[in-house]
Amino acid sequence: MARPFLIDTDAGSDDAVAILMALRRPDIDVRAITVVAGNVPLPQGVVNSLYFTELCGTDVPVYAGAEGPLLREYVSADWFHGADGLGDWGDRYKPKRAQASETHAVDAIIETARATTDLVIVTLGPLTNLALALRKAPDIAPLISRCVVMGGAACTNGNVTPAAEYNIWCDPEAARIVFRSGLPIEMVGWEFSIGEFVLTLDDIDCVRGINTPFADFTIDCNIKGMRGYEIQTGEIGISLPDGVAMAVAIDPTICIAKSQHLVDVECDSELTRGMTVVDKLNLTDDARNEPVWRELLQIAKKPSICWELDAARWKDLLYQLLR
Repeated sequence: MARPFLIDTDAGSDDAVAILMALRRPDIDVRAITVVAGNVPLPQGVVNSLYFTELCGTDVPVYAGAEGPLLREYVSADWFHGADGLGDWGDRYKPKRAQASETHAVDAIIETARATTDLVIVTLGPLTNLALALRKAPDIAPLISRCVVMGGAACTNGNVTPAAEYNIWCDPEAARIVFRSGLPIEMVGWEFSIGEFVLTLDDIDCVRGINTPFADFTIDCNIKGMRGYEIQTGEIGISLPDGVAMAVAIDPTICIAKSQHLVDVECDSELTRGMTVVDKLNLTDDARNEPVWRELLQIAKKPSICWELDAARWKDLLYQLLR
């Protein structure tokens, strides 16, 4: 039986690859794609998501959600992904026929969670839609079997500030709500989109050699991001954090080292805004720290943090799904 997925996305170039992976996987049944403002403004994100479904020949419904963070001014990541989120190819990657649903993404999340057994939610953008759904219907938290979050940076550097990854930084208040909700979160941080997890020039040639519309689109829509990644890190290659997270969602064994810890999100300091503070050493047991973590200590489910992933297997899975 196919596993039911709901994908919440801000529809940038790495989101595109992740969504293609899910739509192309025979044992995954994507029940809904909900869109949030993030990499690109909401209307562009909806257009992009419609194109992803059209490219894969599916009729998965797409739902428009939050137009910006709960409390913060919205800041896009168009400098990295392009104004259209897909590398600025003009009309080359635009949907021809698909239309978005009139239902709001927050309601779609609630309705899908209540109607679906063993639902897996995969979040690829800021957590605004999911936070709003949890505030409106907190009863859905125990109905979710897994919540794979591409976001944060566990005890390492961020990609928008030294302390924070973009999805969490963009709407830290929403992220805090989600991480405190008791959802069975599996956090796949930005650290798995650098180094050995990046598509090298040889990997890019390999993908081009697959010679399918899915493979060509994967490279085309990430070329601008490739230049941005080189500016940011000095490395040459295509960074696909959302693709890596989707690989973990599809095949949890790709995560070869993980453990559960309390996690909170910094919302008060501008210096560390959006930092995912992971209690890796379980220091909440120290009486000096207990008052700080008291509210979190009441949550039954600690997020599961991915510490080590199999880079070769993630790439192999990607290649298989682009054929």
